[in-house]
Amino acid sequence: MSAEFVLLAVPDVNGSLRGKALRPDEFDAALRRGTVMTDLILGLDPTDTPISDYEGFGIRTGAADLIVHPDPETLRECAWRPGWRVCLATPSWPDGSRCDFAVREVFRAAIADLAGAGLELMSAMEYEIRLWDPDGNPLSSGISYSLNEIASYARFLDELVEALDGLRVTLSAVHTEAGPGLLELNLTPGRGLATADDAVLVKFAVKQVAASLGIRASFLAKTVPGEEGSSGHVHMSCWQAERNMFAAPSPTDPVPQVFAEAIAGVLEHMPAASLLLNPTINSYKRLVPGWFAPINATWGYENRSCAVRAVRSDRDDLWRFECRRPGADANPYLALAALTASIVDGIRTSASPPEPVQGDAYALTDAPELPGSLEAALQAFDDDPVLRAGLGSGFCNYFATSRRWELKAWRDTVTDWERERYERAV
Repeated sequence: MSAEFVLLAVPDVNGSLRGKALRPDEFDAALRRGTVMTDLILGLDPTDTPISDYEGFGIRTGAADLIVHPDPETLRECAWRPGWRVCLATPSWPDGSRCDFAVREVFRAAIADLAGAGLELMSAMEYEIRLWDPDGNPLSSGISYSLNEIASYARFLDELVEALDGLRVTLSAVHTEAGPGLLELNLTPGRGLATADDAVLVKFAVKQVAASLGIRASFLAKTVPGEEGSSGHVHMSCWQAERNMFAAPSPTDPVPQVFAEAIAGVLEHMPAASLLLNPTINSYKRLVPGWFAPINATWGYENRSCAVRAVRSDRDDLWRFECRRPGADANPYLALAALTASIVDGIRTSASPPEPVQGDAYALTDAPELPGSLEAALQAFDDDPVLRAGLGSGFCNYFATSRRWELKAWRDTVTDWERERYERAV
């Protein structure tokens, strides 16, 4: 009989799950009084190196304890490992105060701000992932929406659906995308925090299932030059009880005022929000014209060349917008928090969006450009006090430091590309 464990998980700043595997009795004890984990779990970079440039917590303050409380409603089965379960958790400081560096708390606070405007968030995620077989070959040739090639993913999808059923996450559709080994996963919408919780569990399950089959899965935004990158598109609408406040009487009507204000807020803050929607050096290699990745702050009806695609429907529940800026590498809590805070500001200030774009948004010469590098996004973030206030100044100071840490790591690296390009010529 297999040993039983509960994986008590805290999402870190990069969107990875960190924590402990607890035996059932210890998990029951944690439900009653919490358990301890070092605050270093919130202060590590993608290579597990402590972000020592930040002095507020983590390695510079001695890596003290957090008190971590399981959220029992998130307890789910790990179908790929019988007897194991996973449970998301909320950390607090030893004195019981809220840990505003925890990414679930950042999103939770943004949701609360939206509730203050009388609205509830409905959102859904789409992930484009790349998959390679044990020999390193992509699982498909790169034909988009190919019903012939979807069978290449059959075994992976069989196992993934079973895994997601155990995690109580619904995969509504999949299709191949225009890149070798590229597969899109569509998740069903959820309210509030649930969308990000589901998304982080999907990322976890994809890698666990792939590893169990001897294949490799990646959420890297750009894996191969000259090919389509991996997006993490977000669909959003605002509700009051069972009424979608983004819906208009007919599918040919303009978007209602609250919908327009939300779009205006998202566009206004998207340069700064790019730091959270596109959080890595690699993210910006996806954001190039012609690859269905937006480069300017534009919106349009059913226009996939824009950063924001407004969707109208003869069904009230389907009125929404799709933000096409995020990459698959974005932390879902932080991407959703940034967009939610932007919506709140747009509604609070009764903002008006520009005219919707018709035709190719990439061809526009007068549209506001979005950051094309992590450096530019960091500058835009520093220049947007409204967004930073919406996300919490303490967290934003830390997050900006973590992105500067990434830039420093990049500048300290000499790549094969540099050696191959310059070694003989200079």
